[in-house]
Amino acid sequence: MQGVVFTGDRTLDFSSFPDPTPGPGEVVLEMKASGMCGSDLHQYRRPKSQVTGTIAGHEPCGVVVAVGPGVSAAEAKVGDRMMVHHYQGCTQCSHCRSGWQQLCQEVPVKVYGGNAHGGHARYLKVPANTMVPLPEALSFTAGAAISCGSGTAYGALRRMNLSGRDTIAIFGQGPVGLAGTQFAKAMGARVIALDVNPQRLERAREFGADELVNPGSNDPVAAIKELTHGKYADLTLDTSSNREARLNAIRSTKVWGTMCFVGEGGDVTIEVSPHLLRRQITLLASWTFSTIIQAECAQFCIDRKIDVDKLFTHQWTLDQAEEAYRLFDKQADGKGVFLI
Repeated sequence: MQGVVFTGDRTLDFSSFPDPTPGPGEVVLEMKASGMCGSDLHQYRRPKSQVTGTIAGHEPCGVVVAVGPGVSAAEAKVGDRMMVHHYQGCTQCSHCRSGWQQLCQEVPVKVYGGNAHGGHARYLKVPANTMVPLPEALSFTAGAAISCGSGTAYGALRRMNLSGRDTIAIFGQGPVGLAGTQFAKAMGARVIALDVNPQRLERAREFGADELVNPGSNDPVAAIKELTHGKYADLTLDTSSNREARLNAIRSTKVWGTMCFVGEGGDVTIEVSPHLLRRQITLLASWTFSTIIQAECAQFCIDRKIDVDKLFTHQWTLDQAEEAYRLFDKQADGKGVFLI
């Protein structure tokens, strides 16, 4: 089979690999959709000295075509539609057994599409315990989005205990931020969407944002203060990883409010007393989600009739990967997906 491999410094190859065969406890999926996620860009932009040589793609979704020894019919059988929770730890510690294999402290965690082969290929071999059923009501592309970007947004909102009483300011309206806007509206919240890209702000409006703020032409903290009658936002969510956005998200959070970091990488420096301590702010960090939350997110999308596919602005075939990532690297458009 052919697979997309990041070769460093914004280059990639379409390389040949043997078709995988499942071992004990493993299954092979035939990929139907493999999403492009902002986290891919960290690997795509790495120097050549740091490449892993593995197949990229950590938003895999497909159909089971082979089952290894020891996999029960309840876990997987040929023909099942499956998403992949793209991590594997020791499988036995409390984190792994509760569906949070990415938090395993016992062994180096495998990340499918990172340090282990991912979904940008025709087939993907994974342990059966990493799979989450994809309901018939959802498309394979929706399953790919839920497998990381959309699931990450949903997981963060769940951790923040968002309700219909709340006003939430979401900093960054890339794929994760847009998913956050989409889910927050479905949860009944008032959403203030922020981005420096006018095109992304217009998409946020289409996804239900009540108010739009462009930090490039407005003081976002002052704008949020005005939009909330001087109280600031009940909740703020940063999906951008931008230092200024993170600072402004903290500054825009009301007394007793909650601010959550989702975007990977970067840092932030802030005076603790005036901005945190004396305002009783709760700071959260939310990294992806558990298998349980992934399944819950899928059912939430069905129950609330959320059009997850609306996130995708580009559909590609694997042999278009070079063009696809060159465009995605600009971070100006929406989300892309490979249809396989």
